Amino acid sequence: MREKIEAVLREGLDAIAAVKSEQELQEVKAAYLGKQGTLTAFMKEVPKLPVEERPEMGKAVNAVKVQLSDAVEARRTELKLQVSQIPADFDCTIPGELPTEGALHPITQMCYDLNDAFRSMGFEVYQEDDITSEYYAFDKLNFPPQHPARESMDTYWLTDHDKGEANEKLCLRPHLTGGSVRYLQTHKAPYRFVYPGHVYRNETTDARHERAFFQYEALLVDKNVTFTEGKVMINSILSKVFGRDVPVRMRLGFFPFVEPGFEIDMGCLVCGGKGCSVCKHVGWIEVMPGGTPHPNVLRAAGLDPDKYTGFYVNIGLDRLVMMRYGVDDVRMFHGADLRFLKQFH
Repeated sequence: MREKIEAVLREGLDAIAAVKSEQELQEVKAAYLGKQGTLTAFMKEVPKLPVEERPEMGKAVNAVKVQLSDAVEARRTELKLQVSQIPADFDCTIPGELPTEGALHPITQMCYDLNDAFRSMGFEVYQEDDITSEYYAFDKLNFPPQHPARESMDTYWLTDHDKGEANEKLCLRPHLTGGSVRYLQTHKAPYRFVYPGHVYRNETTDARHERAFFQYEALLVDKNVTFTEGKVMINSILSKVFGRDVPVRMRLGFFPFVEPGFEIDMGCLVCGGKGCSVCKHVGWIEVMPGGTPHPNVLRAAGLDPDKYTGFYVNIGLDRLVMMRYGVDDVRMFHGADLRFLKQFH
């Protein structure tokens, strides 16, 4: 048996010296020192030897195991040194490659800037899932039963979840306002929060519209909130985001969840108000609807509309980013063209 042990030692040392990679070294180590290895098999044979031979053979097997283990570690060190050595033909004068630097997407950066601006005014940032129910997307927001926005030509309904009761019908949220109602139901008045996120609408894409885009909702609900406060809030936020005063106008508009409702426009910064394809040559571009939460919406949230009022806006993040950078096609921001996106690093 001693001759066999010595033969295994020689074979093992030769095999270790011949390996060319870390993986090969691990395979050789497993073959000799592993649980199913050669030396383990020898150790299992030791108890079968005569009693007087067992101590000597046990020491011999252990000695070989130590020698092979030391040889494995020595070879591992050699392989690491070989990998780290500079090739003889390496040109040290060649400039190195700088690591690629990442940056926030322009829309994400705009969202963070708005978060900071609203936090400075005491608002909380709220988040929710992209999937909602008909109950919160439409019923709670005063949408009539036959409103066209409920149809699949406008809203993305989930397969196998597009029938049944209103709270069983699920869709990708077409707007953020349903989540705001949930916030009102789970928190106590007064309310001052913002709610950024993706929304989804089944509509034709063009230079100003996408099927999946970002909105940024802000809601202030308290006693005796006036439109003047809302107008000041809008002017303050846009001034902080753009770093200068921005012309703003409010036009009457209809939305089921506000009464009265307004279309809020800002002066087009792409053309400086002179008129271009982005603003349809009128010098103004709609960036958000707004108004006072409808009494039915306040009731749905458990509030008394005779005591509480508020101001609501739903900012189109994509359009604000277009205005910030003077880009005339929103689809550029939703593409994966790094040549375009690297301009904003």
